Amino acid sequence: MSRTALRICPLCEATCGLTLTIEGDRVTGARGDGEDVFSAGFICPKGAAFPELDGDPDRLRHPMVRRNGELRECGWDEAFTAVADGLRPLIGEHGPDAVAVVLGNPNVHTVAGALYPPVLLRALGTRNLYTASTVDQMPKHVSSGLMFGDPFAIPVPDLDRTDHLLLIGANPLDSNGSLCTAPDFPGRLKALRRRGGRLTVVDPRRTRTAKLADRHVAIRPGTDALMLAAVAQVLFEEKLTDPGRLDGLVDGVPDVRSLLAEFTPEAVAGPCDVPAAEVREIARELAAAPTAAVYGRVGSSTVEFGTLAGWLVDVLNTITGNLDRPGGAMFPLAATARAPRAARPGKGFVLGRWRSRVSGHPEIKGEFPLAALAEEIDTPGEGRVRAVISLAANPVLSAPDGERLDRALAGADFVVSVDPYLNETSRHADVLLPPPPPSRSPHHDFAFNNFAVRNQVRYTRAPLPPEAGRPDESEILARLILAVGGDPLGDPGTVDRTVVDVTLTAAVADPESPVHGRDAAALAADLAGRDGAERRLDLMLRLGPYGDGFGAEPGGLALERLLANPHGIDLGPLVPRIPKVLRTRSGRVELCPEPVAADVRRLRRALGTRPDGLVLVGRRHLRSNNSWMHNLPALTGGSNRCTLQVHPQDADRLGLADGATARVTGDGGELQVAVEVTDAVRTGVVSLPHGWGHDRPGTRLTVASAEPGVNVNQLLDGSRLDPLSGTAVLNGFPVRVAPLD
Repeated sequence: MSRTALRICPLCEATCGLTLTIEGDRVTGARGDGEDVFSAGFICPKGAAFPELDGDPDRLRHPMVRRNGELRECGWDEAFTAVADGLRPLIGEHGPDAVAVVLGNPNVHTVAGALYPPVLLRALGTRNLYTASTVDQMPKHVSSGLMFGDPFAIPVPDLDRTDHLLLIGANPLDSNGSLCTAPDFPGRLKALRRRGGRLTVVDPRRTRTAKLADRHVAIRPGTDALMLAAVAQVLFEEKLTDPGRLDGLVDGVPDVRSLLAEFTPEAVAGPCDVPAAEVREIARELAAAPTAAVYGRVGSSTVEFGTLAGWLVDVLNTITGNLDRPGGAMFPLAATARAPRAARPGKGFVLGRWRSRVSGHPEIKGEFPLAALAEEIDTPGEGRVRAVISLAANPVLSAPDGERLDRALAGADFVVSVDPYLNETSRHADVLLPPPPPSRSPHHDFAFNNFAVRNQVRYTRAPLPPEAGRPDESEILARLILAVGGDPLGDPGTVDRTVVDVTLTAAVADPESPVHGRDAAALAADLAGRDGAERRLDLMLRLGPYGDGFGAEPGGLALERLLANPHGIDLGPLVPRIPKVLRTRSGRVELCPEPVAADVRRLRRALGTRPDGLVLVGRRHLRSNNSWMHNLPALTGGSNRCTLQVHPQDADRLGLADGATARVTGDGGELQVAVEVTDAVRTGVVSLPHGWGHDRPGTRLTVASAEPGVNVNQLLDGSRLDPLSGTAVLNGFPVRVAPLD
């Protein structure tokens, strides 16, 4: 007997609604949920492969503990006791900073991954935090933090209402969007074109998105900030700026104009390899559009001027009057976000409150660069990282110089990994805790709704119950928190109860809270939910911007209302939120923050450079997501291959033949990889996809290891970073390419 169940897809940032077909205790099919208030039936190949991912025979079903050098299956109590026995003596002797926590991308795709890591970090008290952000999006957090006072106040393009969209280093037809949650991004771009809007794509590759554009600018990689600066310079020079209703709320416009005066289209034409006339046309089109939005992503973020590129994106949005207005770049308001407060100055955003031990990297948003993790483990001395807790992370493949990190993890005193697979990183674990498959987990997008192109809220309970004897992901992480505190066999429910009590105690003491002055214990007793995670979701909804305030706002959001609306609740289009969104010390948009102004001097030096030789860029594929989709037969093969894309002219010059093998050499090492000759990549540029290299022994990835590919990040030694954000330079770095002898 088959049945259907709803489940929000956890496989990329589009967060599409799925309708699953379930037979017995297996998911056998997946299709788009046509009634979903956000995705309206859209589905991509990753969502269609949900049953295959859910039932992957390589997924681990039991915890493992290393005994006599080998990982062996064990019981859950034994596993958590081993965590406590391994970590507590290290912390007692060397302090909490002896433990590093690594958070991978999949954490933001699960309920447990959103709720429990912050509690784990508080329980540990370590300053050694490393996440996927510093190989992806940290530049945008930094620029937003400096401009708006909040690193999570990231404007997104109002896709459904804009008249003009300028995309920089983004390929949403393959990525499905990033820091811009938009189911059916391709359909939204096509709708823009149908209503007479204009799409400009700046990318060194002729991607699927670029093919859809009115204008494709094949820029030289890594020079996005130079081109954006020149666009802004034209707007200032030709008096095309107008901040609109924000005119009295923006500081620093004259300073930015002065700062960018030298970045004329003629000055950047050489480094960018973009004609000055085209830069001027782009600027004029942007200014002339009734509404417009500028949006940059990975290609403009993981470069040496990534933070400046992110800053200039919003400088352009601001000086054209398109920041915080319909059709421009707007600030979403998620249902579980903190309720808006009265507009007033905030604490601002500060960089470098502490520094890393070995290289002195400044802390950014509580994190150190992922590229610095290996040296913190393998460099002797006081304060060395001796233990690592890795939650859904595979930094051996995602961080620069994975070979060094591989060796460092092998030499660490103790490693804990929470991961469903025995992969390139988790194979080093002393304790490996596998979460259940996604069909056995609920879903709410705590993170991605903060970047959604339309305000909405959805929650789906687990389509299948937990398997006998297997805890759900929330319980695993709650017990991990107890184990690092020395209570491995304690009641995991105490973690959630403590969070609820602390949150409500603060809320009832807050004069701006809807529950000010009420009894915290009585409010806690009023929470709904089957378990601690659901009760915490109910708490966040009820105290959130659309919440019922525990009765203060009848008809407002609460968990029970979400359960009664399984396809979600539409909360309407994005609305202007400035000045309430601002948390700067001035209470205004600070368009020319001092750290950015200082870094522009470094950008100015790039005006006189025109690098010789080849540079490398990554690439996305619709059937892939970093390193965690390569073990599914349905998502491998075809055009999803690990090849070195080379332009025909460069191939002829270098003696490279299509299908032959090339040797690629960078700062950190060399790779041997098959050549794909194609004019989809511009001259002077070669391209390798990210997340491959599944050829290490000791893993259990049957499909991935059969076609392992190569790890592009092994070409880097970790020394190339954007200094403001600590983000690794994964795009636009120099390489040497030659035929394999």
